[in-house]
This record gives sequence, C-alpha cells and structure tokens, in this order.
Amino acid sequence: MPTHSRRRSPPATRRRALELLAASRDGCTERVMMVHGFSVDILADMVRAKLAAAKIERVMAGGRPTEVVGVRITDAGSRTLSKRAK
Repeated sequence: MPTHSRRRSPPATRRRALELLAASRDGCTERVMMVHGFSVDILADMVRAKLAAAKIERVMAGGRPTEVVGVRITDAGSRTLSKRAK
C-alpha cells in the first residue's frame, strides 16, 4: 500500500517567504503570502518548523468583521534567515 509523504518546501522558497515576513513589521496575511506565490503547505511547513507563527485575527473589511490568518516570522525564523545570509 503506497504511503503519502509530504514534500518539504525547497530552501530557496522557504527563504523567500521568510524574507517577505521579515520585511513586514506586522507580518502578512495568508492571502498576501499566496499572492506572492507561497502555498498553504509551505506556510504550514514553516509553522511546524517554528520559523513562522500563524494566528487568526479579526479585522474590519467593508464595514464588516471578518477573520484572516496573520503570519509572522519568529525569532527562530529570523535566526535561520541571518545564518543563511552569512
């Protein structure tokens, strides 16, 4: 019986995602990350690796409250990014 294995995100893709999060003081929404070409799987991999943190946030959109997923880089993500820059 075949098993399903999840591919890890390529290091270059993960690095670009971390750079985008690091450049934004308040992080980005999941939707913004997707517009920049990052899949939910890549974001989930970074959260599982503790390089990023995701949190449901309530915001007002069009005068109505809605929920979005906010993604921020963690200290571990920042350290990983700075190690790779050297």
